Formats: sequence, structure tokens, C-alpha cells
Amino acid sequence: MCKAEDKGGVQEHIADGAPGTDDPMSLVRQAQTGDVAAFERLVTRHYPFIYRTAFRWLGCKTDAEDVTQTVCMRLATILPSFDGRASFTSWLYQVTLNAVRDLLRSQARVNRQAAEVASMATEGSDGDQEDALHVADIWRKVQELPEKQRDAVMLVYGEEMSHAEAARIMRCKEVTVSWHIHNARKTLRGLL
Repeated sequence: MCKAEDKGGVQEHIADGAPGTDDPMSLVRQAQTGDVAAFERLVTRHYPFIYRTAFRWLGCKTDAEDVTQTVCMRLATILPSFDGRASFTSWLYQVTLNAVRDLLRSQARVNRQAAEVASMATEGSDGDQEDALHVADIWRKVQELPEKQRDAVMLVYGEEMSHAEAARIMRCKEVTVSWHIHNARKTLRGLL
């Protein structure tokens, strides 16, 4: 890999064979007008920068890869909002940081819900350690359910919401929440 430096002083790695002579602002303008080849060069050129930024914030390779992919997909729709007031890499850094924050919020929400559900479930037990371990096992298995089933179970049983309230949050019909819970029960019976 060779190195190039943009106007903002941020070093970017450009893959061998990738066009490295394109001016970043020229590529941005071309991509904003719908030039697919320019968009591909722009993403290829900035992919390592996005990954490094995400990795620095997250410290986890798989999370950084997820954020990098998310940012690359978002670029197709948000690139027209880049107005050139800042350097492209500064703008891209902010986009990447927003995606990192989204991932961290999502992870925190899932962890908080799991902890609350586990705590509520163990509060209801008679204090017997075996029961508490069994309940903890159930909640671990709940985390392995498909997303919609897991969300329905967490909202209805963990947050003690009605099916109607859970449906509003999940943006679906009440009967769909009931269906997800039904399927979750069947799946959990098979797992436990």
C-alpha cells in the first residue's frame, strides 16, 4: 500500500492499483452527481480511514468492521448533504463517529435490557440458587433468539409491557407481537 495525504493532513492508505491521483473534492463532486465509478473510488480510497477511526473508538475489530460497512452504505444516501464547508475527511470522520455512537447506544440498550430482565427475573425467585441459575440460563437463551422474538420477549416480560405497548415500540401489529412471543416460546422449549 502507498500513502497519500489529503488537505486536512490525515494520512490515507490507498490500495495498490486504485486510482490515487484523483483530487478528493473532485471525486466527491462526481459522486454527488451520480458517477458510480467515482463513488467506488471514493469509498475504496477512504475505507481504511473509516475503519481506523472506528477501531480507535471501539477497540474491537468486528465492531469496527460493522461500523465501516454501515458508513459505506450510508454514504450513498448522505453524500449529497456534504457541502464542502469542511474537508471531506473531517465530514467523514463525523459521519463515522456518529455511526460508532449509534452502535455503542445500541449495545448499551441491549445490555441494559438484558441486565434489567435478568434482575427482574431473579427478584421473583425464592432465593434458591438453582432457580436463579435456571432463570439466568433462560435469559441467556433469550439473547440468542432472532431479533424480533427477542425484542418482543424483552418488552413484554422484561419491561412488563402489554402486547399493545410493545407493538407500538416495535412498529407492528399487536397480533405480530403475540406471534413473535409464541415462536420465542417454541424456540426456548427446544433450547432448554
